[in-house]
Amino acid sequence: MTMTPIPVPAQRRRVDRPRVEELTRELLLALGEDPDRAGLKDTPRRFAAWWGEFLDHDPGKLDTSFAHEGQYDDFVLLTGIGAWSVCEHHLLPFRLDVSIAYVPGTTVLGLSKLVRHLEAHTHALQLQERITHDVAHDLAKAAGSDDVAVFTTGEHLCMSMRGVKTPAVRTTTMCRLGCTESDPDLAARIERLALPARA
Repeated sequence: MTMTPIPVPAQRRRVDRPRVEELTRELLLALGEDPDRAGLKDTPRRFAAWWGEFLDHDPGKLDTSFAHEGQYDDFVLLTGIGAWSVCEHHLLPFRLDVSIAYVPGTTVLGLSKLVRHLEAHTHALQLQERITHDVAHDLAKAAGSDDVAVFTTGEHLCMSMRGVKTPAVRTTTMCRLGCTESDPDLAARIERLALPARA
């Protein structure tokens, strides 16, 4: 399977919280609101603080791994991972349910590191397709093996709240590398567990 590269956003600067606070006050005025009324008085500061917390998020240590000893020759699968990101097209949130699978080679990854690699990509202005692709490729590098699969199912508020306004729609993307794609039996077993609603 040939993967079309998804452009990677340039490294961004840290959030300028005072400027975001100032711009939020201007936005409230442009929306016909009074930023000095009781309910909105502290909103610009809180909004700026949230953007700082979200975009300047530190996922922590990503490189914890262990030498693989023994004869374990099947896949490792994490399911039920929840994550939030923000659509770069509309600046509205989207929520992801994520499953990550890999076949250990000579290295076993710390389980929490699978989630941390996901967090490193979701705390940004993003596309679901890019997150799925980049997490799979990052984990392949960390595991020293291409045998990785990432499945994401998302609800996008840019579809639920605006435009076609369809809150029940879910978008599924997947990136399968190595034997998680080339071995039909393995691919089917992983997919049955990773995406039970599709069975």
